[in-house]
Amino acid sequence: MEKIHTGDERGRSARFTDLYAREHPRVVAFVHRRVGVRAAAEELAAEVFRIAWEHTLTKKGEVTAGWLFVTARNLVRNHYRAEARLSELHRRITDELGRAAATGQDSAVLDTLDRLPAHHREVLVLSYWDGLSAAEAGAVLGCGAPAVWVRLHRARKAFRDLYRTPAPSTMESA
Repeated sequence: MEKIHTGDERGRSARFTDLYAREHPRVVAFVHRRVGVRAAAEELAAEVFRIAWEHTLTKKGEVTAGWLFVTARNLVRNHYRAEARLSELHRRITDELGRAAATGQDSAVLDTLDRLPAHHREVLVLSYWDGLSAAEAGAVLGCGAPAVWVRLHRARKAFRDLYRTPAPSTMESA
């Protein structure tokens, strides 16, 4: 196994390029076996190599194939945590609206979140997904807790206004 030691810029770039060419397919396959979605595996592998490049630039040490796989494993764990948080957000919002819990196929809540203006989406995500208190969300948003409550109220209203139940099929309306 070749190791990348920090050194002159040109040599470091060449060694990293060689490591990337050699290990990228293996890292993608490793991640793909764990997440099951090729696009997600490609994104996570790209993140592994971005982190590896930053690691070599800061002269923190060497990057080996083993280091890449440990980093990939950690990113896969983060990926699953993010999916769990997203599912929890989905559940909390549907509970707030008094609707039945969503299934994996039900993407109406997520679609609605995507259509919300960024400032509404941000306060909802901070409150429901990240579980921040009003004071903590206020620190992130640069405002006080009372302002967060007002923003959250407005964001919930905007969400309810955008949220639509699935349209009936043409068979039912005939």
